[in-house]
Amino acid sequence: MLDILILGCGYTGRRVARLFQARGARVTATTRDPLRLTDSGIESIRCSELAAHVRPGMLVLHSIPPPEPPDLLDPLRNIAARVVYLSSTAVYGAASLVNAATPVDRGTERARRRLDAEQAIADGPWSSLILRPAAIYGPGRGVHQSIRDGAHSLSERFVSRIHVDDLAAHVEAALLSPVCGAYPVADEEPCTSLQIAEFCAGLLNLPVAGAFHTETQREPRFAANRRVDGSAIRKALGITLQYRSYRVGIPAILSAEAAACHQP
Repeated sequence: MLDILILGCGYTGRRVARLFQARGARVTATTRDPLRLTDSGIESIRCSELAAHVRPGMLVLHSIPPPEPPDLLDPLRNIAARVVYLSSTAVYGAASLVNAATPVDRGTERARRRLDAEQAIADGPWSSLILRPAAIYGPGRGVHQSIRDGAHSLSERFVSRIHVDDLAAHVEAALLSPVCGAYPVADEEPCTSLQIAEFCAGLLNLPVAGAFHTETQREPRFAANRRVDGSAIRKALGITLQYRSYRVGIPAILSAEAAACHQP
């Protein structure tokens, strides 16, 4: 039986857990709020309890952003077989075009923390792979949701994205694969913040002007101007995207929401 450990079972981790549960795997996960995993079939623990629940041969997804709990990885040494770490494309700094060959940039504190965490995984006594996802979107999260909330960037800066279900599929394949190294993860259509805002506003029948942050008001997370090519890791893992573009992913999310609303 596959034995899966998820460090930080949040938005992406819960989907990874479901994929492995469908395979009949045993899934253990740390979470700050164990109630979120009630009735999920997941063995929910706190990070402080990790040493008592680690078993030989575990496959580990590490998705806790820095700063992580001190000595978090110590119970896994010489026990875990494979560790996949979810990092961020922030490690590429100001690079506007990113692919698997793009060098990292330690110029910001955020990037340094991520790269230090990546190095700790890469130096461990286990097989490992680093995944660096672009902006993650999905049900309840993304531009379609921020527009409903009345605020989004209207800048001409490019942002790449990955649907959470496609990211979970990357993680599933990564944990079962011997592929090592560090790779960016993204779908096939980067776009500007303005383009996706206009697209979502059209689907939601909401006006674009007057409801969102302008270029000068944008939040720090919109400051990057980055187009990410995730084809290398898709090829290495044999991944076929379910949502190749936000033009497919966002309508699918809205259709699922509408169908759920009409259920008795």
